[in-house]
Amino acid sequence: MSVPTVYLNGEVFDQGRMSLEQILSKIDSGSARREADQIRGKEAFDVLVVGGGPAGAAAAIYAARKGIRTGVAAERFGGQVLDTMGIENFISVPHTEGPKLAAALEQHVRDHDVDIMNLQRAERLLPAKGPGDLIEIQLANGASLKSKTVILSTGARWRQMNVPGEDTYRNKGVAYCPHCDGPLFKGKRVAVIGGGNSGVEAAIDLAGIVSHVTLIEFDSKLRADEVLQRKLRSLPNVSIILSAQTSEVVGDGQKVNGLRYSDRVGGGSEHIELEGIFVQIGLLPNTEWLKGTLELSSRGEIIIDDRGQTSLPGVFAAGDATTVPYKQIVIAMGAGSTAALSAFDHLIRSPLPLAETAQAEAA
Repeated sequence: MSVPTVYLNGEVFDQGRMSLEQILSKIDSGSARREADQIRGKEAFDVLVVGGGPAGAAAAIYAARKGIRTGVAAERFGGQVLDTMGIENFISVPHTEGPKLAAALEQHVRDHDVDIMNLQRAERLLPAKGPGDLIEIQLANGASLKSKTVILSTGARWRQMNVPGEDTYRNKGVAYCPHCDGPLFKGKRVAVIGGGNSGVEAAIDLAGIVSHVTLIEFDSKLRADEVLQRKLRSLPNVSIILSAQTSEVVGDGQKVNGLRYSDRVGGGSEHIELEGIFVQIGLLPNTEWLKGTLELSSRGEIIIDDRGQTSLPGVFAAGDATTVPYKQIVIAMGAGSTAALSAFDHLIRSPLPLAETAQAEAA
């Protein structure tokens, strides 16, 4: 119950959206070692961007335009945008789709002198030991990258409900991407958990595919934009349940067949028969690897100031992984640009010379 699912010799190889580059990387058992060897030979960067979503792309472009040595290490270039279908609030573009926008972002970055290292997961950040020293990013393949400044833009992922049955029936009726998995539930009954913009947009999209959508919201009112709420309430095959807390995902051992929730006003437990559950209750920042290294909020977000500066000198951050209050594509792009300009400002005020200066002196 997920799209697509790739099998290798009869066993599950991977699930979800994958590029040809990702597939080949997993098949070629020696690719990680070769990439690690190649990365080890790279010179230090002036600005190293970790993450390839909208914030990371904007940061890379702004840094490269300053004529300084810029690199991007991304686990999946495009980030969560790749899993978003309809985008209608990207200013000046009335409508686009996530994969199309992600491709445009990558092409724009490649139009500049940026060293893009895709399919690279960062696992540890080692701060500079003192003025003039380099910051190090250690990667999952064993290699490491060094830079005079770093911009963290690792984004976020869907938050889970953490209720019984959720993990058991993940990809067996429990899904997190309505645009990816929605068509599998054509003519079926589904629930959407969450009444924010993501949840309401998901319910609207699914209503055109499935037989019925039940939207379940923990709060006493929906939190989505009013224009989305009006659209949702106009649909004949949508029900809205407020003040409800999902308590269990129910199934027959093979796939989902129901959901239980508790009524937060009247009390008691209710059961809904359905075939699919789409979880849309917010995001978790991809910052676990940074714990104990720099200052994080109670929610795990990277704490930044209005310039994108973190608690570590020379380390900046932008996008959904930070304490920026609104997680939006256009805001992430602005934050990435701010972080890049701040990193450049830090470099020109630093005793450590830029790459071009060092090369000129060496020559």
